[in-house]
Amino acid sequence: MPTYEYECLKCRRVFEIRQRISEPALTVCDVCGGEVRRLLSAAPFILKGGGWYVTDYPSESRKQALQSEKSSDKSSDKASDKPSEKAADKPADKPATSASTPATPPTKSD
Repeated sequence: MPTYEYECLKCRRVFEIRQRISEPALTVCDVCGGEVRRLLSAAPFILKGGGWYVTDYPSESRKQALQSEKSSDKSSDKASDKPSEKAADKPADKPATSASTPATPPTKSD
């Protein structure tokens, strides 16, 4: 059922009413009894069918498929990342020899 927007010419109240297309337009304001007119407003629409973004209104089966893809990607990423993480950790485990002795600032000669 579409939503129509009306404005009262007497009290200037703007309101929305859900009406069937076959119903006649309102003519009287329910608050003050003044004359109302139907306003033009942008109609909402939903893009459905093939060719639109997958993230727009996904079905339950699509949500489950995306979750299973994410979980399989994470497990394969973890397996491939482990050797590189271990290689990166090895140099950090060794103490740096230059860090143990403080650097001395150069002396000025006048």
